[in-house]
Amino acid sequence: MKNRKKRAAADILEGIFRLSHPGPVFLHGVAVTLFALLAGWPRLHWNTLLLVVAAHVVMQLAIAVSNDYCDRQLDALSKKNKPIVRGLISPREALLLAIFLMLLMVCLLLFINPLALLVSLLYLIIGQSYNLGLKGTPWSGIAFAIMFPLIPVYAFVAIGHMIPLILWQVPIAALSGIAVNLANSLPDIAEDAAGHARTLAVVLGHQGSVLACTCCILLAIVLIAVFALTGMVPAHLAILLPTLLLTTLAAGALYLYMRPRQSLQASKYYFYLLVLTCLLLAGGWIVSASQV
Repeated sequence: MKNRKKRAAADILEGIFRLSHPGPVFLHGVAVTLFALLAGWPRLHWNTLLLVVAAHVVMQLAIAVSNDYCDRQLDALSKKNKPIVRGLISPREALLLAIFLMLLMVCLLLFINPLALLVSLLYLIIGQSYNLGLKGTPWSGIAFAIMFPLIPVYAFVAIGHMIPLILWQVPIAALSGIAVNLANSLPDIAEDAAGHARTLAVVLGHQGSVLACTCCILLAIVLIAVFALTGMVPAHLAILLPTLLLTTLAAGALYLYMRPRQSLQASKYYFYLLVLTCLLLAGGWIVSASQV
């Protein structure tokens, strides 16, 4: 890491911004907002909605900041543009910021309900376990497979409208979580392998990871179709069928796009488009099932 030098206020602000992983955190914010809207519609209490979203986003920020803090030694070898490596933020400042954000998350959740706090603490523990060691192992995908189903569970519990459908979405969200974990790891495969990290993406390789992402999404689509056709989770087919068709086409198009490409730019596009595909699938399914 670079030697500490006097920093301008703009440098510190840039460091905090980059430390927060704004892209992924924004997508998590979109996800929890979508699920909270679905949980509360049509009788929305906007103050509660804002509090639910804010608490989750603050938690995601805490996990994001902790991620850079835990990876600072490895980043010093291969990711020179990271804010801690560049000296924009010191490791101590990053750690204090992460602790502050975790405390703020708990304070916000105290205004919601105890079950929402419990779900969020479980999510936080798994997220920090990922940062502290699981990230560098094939178990990284399992961490995401557990965390992703907790997002809609948290949203519905926090809004106070828990429905059986949210339990049925657990395997769907778990598959989406594995796919997102692999997509997020694609740009780092070479660097992680050089640093002797055995992430799931490193084990599978680039093409294997892209194929696994596609298979996870397609399997989730098949499961939703089975749930609907067997009557296990009745759904409004006029909404569900277009959703399944669009996400199937999107999964195929993303596979064809990413399989031959390994650039950082392509990986970023792939990650964001894959997350949006997962959100479309989950949101469309919940809306279709809610209309029955």
